[in-house]
Amino acid sequence: MLVSLTFDVEQDCPPYLNTTLGVEKGLPRILDLLEEYRVKGTFFFTAKIARKYPSLVKRVVEEGHELGCHGYNHERLDKLSKEEAVRSIIKSMNVLREFDDIMSFRAPNLQLPSYLYSTLKENGILVDSSKARYKGYTKKISYINGVLEVPTSITSSLLRLPWRIQRPIHDYLNEPKVYFAHPWEFVSMKNVRFDCRFNTGNKALELLKRLIEYYKNQKAEFILMRDYPRIY
Repeated sequence: MLVSLTFDVEQDCPPYLNTTLGVEKGLPRILDLLEEYRVKGTFFFTAKIARKYPSLVKRVVEEGHELGCHGYNHERLDKLSKEEAVRSIIKSMNVLREFDDIMSFRAPNLQLPSYLYSTLKENGILVDSSKARYKGYTKKISYINGVLEVPTSITSSLLRLPWRIQRPIHDYLNEPKVYFAHPWEFVSMKNVRFDCRFNTGNKALELLKRLIEYYKNQKAEFILMRDYPRIY
């Protein structure tokens, strides 16, 4: 059984907030938990957050996790012109490659126009994870213009539902099971819409722990996004 834990490292609950408490406090909590269970994950950083918190980017890389690209400042690529989107991707890659080689990409808000796959390929991206099963993407894992598309399985907010509710859902997910969450979900969110603040903070961390233990007990293999091309 193949499972991937991925995290989109961005400002708190965009576009509603511009704070970065999740990066400052939530991200270290995630890294501590993964270290405790000896599990590696993929962290899709925006370039602006990477520049602001270089020590955290270095920690991610030094602890054996994968550093991926999540755009420059979480701008929606489908809302930009093609030329603007291409420049944004290249600009973000240049920043993140100061820390490590970048092979994986996830578009902000999981919105990647099809004409940008060639741009990803031209800039050394091997794997994209901008499509979502829960949004109706039904195609098998396959290459699109030379980039392997590995869709996410479920929305991150589902991982904050009570365990007794979410647990049966995991059994029915097709492999590979690709999860994503955000560091801001692991600090207490206030003054935002309900789905962005429900069960954030300590509860979210406990639920992530339950998820890891659930798959550990099933002898699942936790893999990074950059590992998929050798499998498919």
